[in-house]
Amino acid sequence: MVEAGSDQKFDLDLVDSLVAPYLGRKEMAIPILQATQEQFGYLPRPALERIAYKMNIPVSRLFGLATFYAQFKLQPRGRNIIRVCMGTACHIQGGQKIGDRIQEILEIKVGQTTPDLRFTLEEVACIGACALAPVMMINDEPFGRLTPDRIKKILDQYS
Repeated sequence: MVEAGSDQKFDLDLVDSLVAPYLGRKEMAIPILQATQEQFGYLPRPALERIAYKMNIPVSRLFGLATFYAQFKLQPRGRNIIRVCMGTACHIQGGQKIGDRIQEILEIKVGQTTPDLRFTLEEVACIGACALAPVMMINDEPFGRLTPDRIKKILDQYS
């Protein structure tokens, strides 16, 4: 077992099992990173170091891939992902006020995760529900025609 952060531990044998099908195939680094993130919810540094060792790839290359592609996360993410739409319709209808209220309630900024790993807050360019502006999604559930006053009640539904 290796420490993966504040209080999370994981078994490097699990990382080895994710790498095993790709040994000797350095071009498969992205699928390995995807599998690792799927397993842990993000890419813990000890896992990246183990992958680099097993695949004989510089860890800097893996970090380069992980930071280049938006799909990869280097920090733990919340159980609930909040996506606030900042597209034109939502922006005009008060999307920024919705985002500000969420930040105020959760005491985090865009791109951050609450310390209890309950929520991660993201801004997105468009959710595709312009008629319901302003809109946010929590996981796969959309919430439209939002007002700042409704936000706390919605967030309280998620544990």
